[in-house]
Amino acid sequence: MPNGNWILGDLFLKDYGHEGSIKKLWEMRWMFPCKLGVYPFHDGKFEDFEPIFSHLISKDINDPFSDKYTSSFLPTARSLAKQAQDLESSDKEQAKKMYLRANAVYRLSRFPYIDTELKKTAFEEQKTAYLRGAALWDVPVTETIIAHKYASNNDGDKIPLYIRKPPGKGPFPTVLLITGLDGHRPDNTERTTEHLSRGWATVICDIPGTTVDCPANRRDPLSPDRLFSSILDWIRDEQELDETKVVAWGLSAGGYYAIRLAHTHREMLKGAIGHGAGTHHYIGREWLEQVHRHEYPFGLERAYVGKYGYADWKEMLERCQDEFSLVSGKGEGVAVVGDGMKSCRLLLINGVLDGCMPMEDSVLLSEYGTPKELRMVQGRAHMGYPEANSFVYPWMESIMNA
Repeated sequence: MPNGNWILGDLFLKDYGHEGSIKKLWEMRWMFPCKLGVYPFHDGKFEDFEPIFSHLISKDINDPFSDKYTSSFLPTARSLAKQAQDLESSDKEQAKKMYLRANAVYRLSRFPYIDTELKKTAFEEQKTAYLRGAALWDVPVTETIIAHKYASNNDGDKIPLYIRKPPGKGPFPTVLLITGLDGHRPDNTERTTEHLSRGWATVICDIPGTTVDCPANRRDPLSPDRLFSSILDWIRDEQELDETKVVAWGLSAGGYYAIRLAHTHREMLKGAIGHGAGTHHYIGREWLEQVHRHEYPFGLERAYVGKYGYADWKEMLERCQDEFSLVSGKGEGVAVVGDGMKSCRLLLINGVLDGCMPMEDSVLLSEYGTPKELRMVQGRAHMGYPEANSFVYPWMESIMNA
């Protein structure tokens, strides 16, 4: 906080020790989740990743934005995708698994942010492999490209969405899943499967400034309002989707947009979830000057500058909070929270020890507008995993079944 007293306490100034070293990152933070097959290695296999990281370490490749980093993953990803394709006619079950393994390796190749030509290529290949594999599932994920009918101020005119719907005609309760800074549409198999088990459809969109697929103008803090107007209108017109039971779930950086959406489009939603969300402090100078030392695997400077469209880190520090804060943004219509706008039911959930998005950004919302619902997980970092979903899904069920 401005007086230096953050809920993180001493951890606010703690250096987690892996910055700038792929060896330390792998050994201190990533090897364990890789063995477990959890974020960011979900759908993947340790046997695919260990040789890649051994290569990165032996060659002293520490810059995740370099072509050397990205190209270290691509031979494995492409080999897995080719093996999957060859298995499609003879062993469909094995082909599905191999496509998911390829998807996981592609994901890490374009970490943490897609702003090089090679990372853009990796992302396109990832989407191709993912959708080809998903087409083999009993209930597939499909891509739908809709018109951005409210586009203006340099927005693009098309919105690519991933859709997964239960069998039958519906209409189905629908989760609008809003992705984050490094997790995109092909990275949500487990969530869509959980939704299917509850009879829900899923519509997945990327957020402004993260992929070439999101048409919203990254420099315009009001562009997400237009984006979601187009998406929610499309959901309304889809007979298989229940427009009266739509819950928006924003993940990490996507949580900011779910919170904004809960205010600007409250009458079109049953509820919204800001999961690991930033609202105000996360783009303030004091927080940003320390965030590179925290638990995120790589420095966030380049990714944030690219996402918000600033010229450099200095401009980001000087302008971002004034332009994008939901509490104190100075442009007309930006501070939907600070202006006291009402919201739909809004769940805020995170780990108390989050070093990416401060817990203060969730607590702050309790001071404005409609009462909010809050669940913080003690002893956990960004997103509050692994316990967080055990609170999210019952809350969503209560919304959908109301």
